[in-house]
Amino acid sequence: MFDIDLWREIFQSINMNKTRTLLSGFTVTFAILLFALLFGITNGLLNTFDSAFADDAKNSIFIRSGKTSKASNGLQAGRQIQFENADQEWVEEEFGDKVQYISSRIYLNVTATFRNEKSTNTVRAVNPDHQYLENTMVNYGRYINESDVKNKTKVVVIGRLVEEDLFLKTTAIGKYINLNGIQYKVVGVFSDDGGDNEERMIYMPVSTAQQIYGNNDHIDQINLTYNPEMDYDEAISFSSILSKKMKERFMVSQNDQRAIRVRNLANESKAVNQMTFILSILVLIIGFGTLIAGIVGISNIMIFIVKERTKEIGIRKALGAAPKSIVLIILLESILITIIAGFLGLFLGMGILELIAPSLEKYFIKDPYVSLNLVIAATFTLIFAGGLAGYLPAKKASRIKPIVALRKY
Repeated sequence: MFDIDLWREIFQSINMNKTRTLLSGFTVTFAILLFALLFGITNGLLNTFDSAFADDAKNSIFIRSGKTSKASNGLQAGRQIQFENADQEWVEEEFGDKVQYISSRIYLNVTATFRNEKSTNTVRAVNPDHQYLENTMVNYGRYINESDVKNKTKVVVIGRLVEEDLFLKTTAIGKYINLNGIQYKVVGVFSDDGGDNEERMIYMPVSTAQQIYGNNDHIDQINLTYNPEMDYDEAISFSSILSKKMKERFMVSQNDQRAIRVRNLANESKAVNQMTFILSILVLIIGFGTLIAGIVGISNIMIFIVKERTKEIGIRKALGAAPKSIVLIILLESILITIIAGFLGLFLGMGILELIAPSLEKYFIKDPYVSLNLVIAATFTLIFAGGLAGYLPAKKASRIKPIVALRKY
């Protein structure tokens, strides 16, 4: 049952020994506060790494063309490499099941108008697979499909912010948008985790752009995702072979870094994963070191407290107090202080992270947070340690004979 006299005595002891209580509590509060800040900032760094790949599939490979910087096969430097539809088809045939999704890209800058509203936007002319390369999320309507590409349909899928900019009093689906004087039907509206620039993009079928804006089969870029069953080393090896064969196809020197550029996100993902793994290990070591320091600190203080109260314990025993009741008082006092201090450190840590989050973005720390379950687990670890730190010396002191305790202290 709840013993009000027992708790009154505990609070009186805490009130009479404010310095001792503050020292005990500060050790626990500081340990949990540092633990929360450390893991929060680390998670912020991990968020920054994740956001760098937020708008692209993590198994993406980008193939871009440029001008040759070296002479090769009797051809002079400065030659412009131009990709065509046949080059995308060749990649699909040459590498078969190593390719998951593939799409061409053509870039166009346009002036988009709807009624009296106008904006300047970038158009990406793509194939249907591009939706999975870019992690595009269709809010309503649909994306570009194979029928659009085959029939060279004048349809577009617009970003969420394009709709906000142009369609102020109506929805975009089914309406016609004017791009550089040509009308296109809006068949879908999308959102993208890549940010505002991505959500101001407009997508149209690659074949439509080729017919209207060039009357050719030229493309600016070939994007693909490799088979997700490949590990990082296999994916990196695949992109090296792809680069080698593409250069052979266009008679480009293998040492020419400008003519054909192949960027594989597997290289970056592997480096980021290695970095985050090492960082996580370091943070765990430092975090648990902080907890151990807190445990040692609270243990030392509790040993000192029990030693200081040995005379009090002797008096209690002389007055007939049972050893169990003496241990219980000290144990409950220790646990109470640790609980209050632990949760104070928890709320301080989470509050500070919330407060400083905006200013940390310039240091590439995005949305720092700490797992509530993790910090609560750390707090209860310290509470358990505080209880154990109070119990062991209290148990020892409760066995001292009253006359010895009074004489010695």
